[in-house]
Amino acid sequence: MPSTVLIVDDEPGGRYTLESILEEQGYRIEMAENGMEALEKARQLLPDVILLDVMMPGMDGFEVCQRIRKDPVLAEIPIIMLTALDDRKSFLNGLESGADDYITKPYDRYELRARLLGITRLNRYKKLLDERANIEHAHEQLLSAYDATIAGWSRALDLRDKETEGHSQRVTDLTEKLARMMNVDEVDLLHLRRGSLLHDIGKLGVPDSILLKPEKLTDEEWELMRRHPQYAYDMLYPIEYLRPSLDIPYCHHEKWDGSGYPRGLKGGEIPLAARIFAIVDVWDAVTSDRPYRPAWDKKKALEYIREQTGRHFDPQVVELFNKMIDEER
Repeated sequence: MPSTVLIVDDEPGGRYTLESILEEQGYRIEMAENGMEALEKARQLLPDVILLDVMMPGMDGFEVCQRIRKDPVLAEIPIIMLTALDDRKSFLNGLESGADDYITKPYDRYELRARLLGITRLNRYKKLLDERANIEHAHEQLLSAYDATIAGWSRALDLRDKETEGHSQRVTDLTEKLARMMNVDEVDLLHLRRGSLLHDIGKLGVPDSILLKPEKLTDEEWELMRRHPQYAYDMLYPIEYLRPSLDIPYCHHEKWDGSGYPRGLKGGEIPLAARIFAIVDVWDAVTSDRPYRPAWDKKKALEYIREQTGRHFDPQVVELFNKMIDEER
């Protein structure tokens, strides 16, 4: 799309001279005969650059330039002043009024073309930067909205499963802390955090009669309960931006010795995020009150986790988890 140049000059000869100089340069040319018309057309067209004569009756070029610079909509439009005044005071007045460049008459057509080309290139570059910044800002807002939605889903899950209210946020914070100790990078931490918040999203596919049952589950009920990681995968995989966060919802019930579910993964086959989360998840579960038992104290919980090292849990992650709990103490 060609750059729009607004020529402002009260003399028809001045306007058409400029038009003849620029007509083969690929610009879209617009004209204004006085200061008021210039302001109106500038608001209407939002030109890429304004060629502004200084000596005009009524509102001179200095005042037009000042008004443009005070208008939030127009303030960033580049202005080149064209005038027969070649004294130092007029030059300084033009710059103080807000002009980006100042050319005295009679001007060399090649110099004018070159200066105009430089101004329009800079303005185009600035617009591209502004557009990129706007796109990045919109992208950040979209991601914030996504994350707010995830947090809302997580709270809804906790409210549904009343005995673990607040569980999702607690395990998310602890998992992130432990992952930082393992030098997990910031991008992976973001996916880990989302996966932690959504670790039990698959339980939406489990009936309340099973999920909230206070008694021991039957074999058939337990089989349904064990499907919730697969339900999580089926629910989240179609959402492209959540695919990198699937490791925890899909794999947090896998065990180091291969006895976990849903796929029976063993050792390093289990994604690191899921290995980290598995310890934190069990820790929060056993140190929280349940209808069928009171919360364990931290000493008993740590002993249990140590007992499960190499069976349920990755030994290296257990070592760092113990260090983290000791530091908290």
